[in-house]
Amino acid sequence: MNALIIFALLVALLLTGMPVSIALGLTVLGFLFAFSDVPIQAVALKLFTGIEKFEIMAIPFFILAGNFLTHGGVARRMIKFATSMIGHWPGGLALAGVMACALFAAVSGSSPATVVAIGSILIPAMVKAGFPQRFGAGVITSSGALGILIPPSIVMVMYAVSTNSSIGALFMAGVIPGLLLAAMLGATTWWKAWRGRYPRLPRATWGQRLKALRESLWGLLLIVIVLGGIYAGIFTPTEAAAMSAVYAFIIAVFVYKDLRLRDVPRVLLASANMSAMLLYIITNAVLFSFLMTSEQVPQHMAQWLLDAGLGPVMFLLLVNLLLLIAGNVMEPSSIVLILAPILFPVAMHLGIDPIHFGIIMVVNMEIGMITPPVGLNLYVASGIARMGITELTKAVSPWLLTMLVFLALITYVPIISLALPRWLGMVK
Repeated sequence: MNALIIFALLVALLLTGMPVSIALGLTVLGFLFAFSDVPIQAVALKLFTGIEKFEIMAIPFFILAGNFLTHGGVARRMIKFATSMIGHWPGGLALAGVMACALFAAVSGSSPATVVAIGSILIPAMVKAGFPQRFGAGVITSSGALGILIPPSIVMVMYAVSTNSSIGALFMAGVIPGLLLAAMLGATTWWKAWRGRYPRLPRATWGQRLKALRESLWGLLLIVIVLGGIYAGIFTPTEAAAMSAVYAFIIAVFVYKDLRLRDVPRVLLASANMSAMLLYIITNAVLFSFLMTSEQVPQHMAQWLLDAGLGPVMFLLLVNLLLLIAGNVMEPSSIVLILAPILFPVAMHLGIDPIHFGIIMVVNMEIGMITPPVGLNLYVASGIARMGITELTKAVSPWLLTMLVFLALITYVPIISLALPRWLGMVK
């Protein structure tokens, strides 16, 4: 009964158009004052201890690194490298877009940042080269979603903080699924380009390829610094985030020189604004998680599922449906912070690996980025391509179907997610 009251309060507040973070906080306070005997002092204590986690510091650092890279010309050099490698294939410029999105995702950790950085250059270039605008926008909008699956990923950090999981293991678990999804999106792009006889670029010489690699090498080295440093035990994921921010600043300002020193305060302010928004959501989500635990909602939910005879297969199916629906009306960070503390204990009770479950949640968040009405990638790409949301939703539909197939694969073939972290000894 208490669980129904909590969710009714939350839904009622969300329906008023109130921001998710404020709705979470008011739900907690409203329930505690009206329906609970939990002392308010315990809430205040939980508020401070809940956000007193070293791992949370990774979020603002990864945001800052992504902003430096977005403004620092790294995307342009990655596009040039990708184009030199596969531009001569059918629909080469579009395939280069998928590859460039995967590369930029591996250094930015943000899906919207990937769409902005790659899309602002490639979508106009594809239209100019003779590609239909809908095709170009669909490729970049969907491929940009790789930004939250290929590590480093801000959404993965959120999941780890919510469930006390290993950020390093999650990052490693995202590598193979990220590369597999990039290959599947690329295959869909190639098939549509081959059917439509879309243009291809002249084959680049090996000299041109080596030059493009050399120019983009400074940006690509960030992948080695973050993942290699974590795996080698040189630094923690949070320290890797700080290193990535410093490194991104150096290459943007002093190596590539595409970002002037006088522009740095503007980048810092934009990063601070985004970090403050996410940290405020985390603060209220910690309170919401505390309320769920104190009212034993996850335990009751797990018992109900067991009594209903639902095993891991049906539970994961229901989780995917719930997350896909939530992805239509909420942004990924809020979904993870609200639902992960509720669903995670049930998944553990059913014997589902916590890292595998985290990757399932992240893939669902990816799909939510390209589905209306609040798919953030749709709005970002809409501004770049000057297309309506309805038209853009139709444009991404072939890649959306590909991602749904990929979701089913990831959900029921856990070895795809767990192979690399198991090989590295990060999970059992």
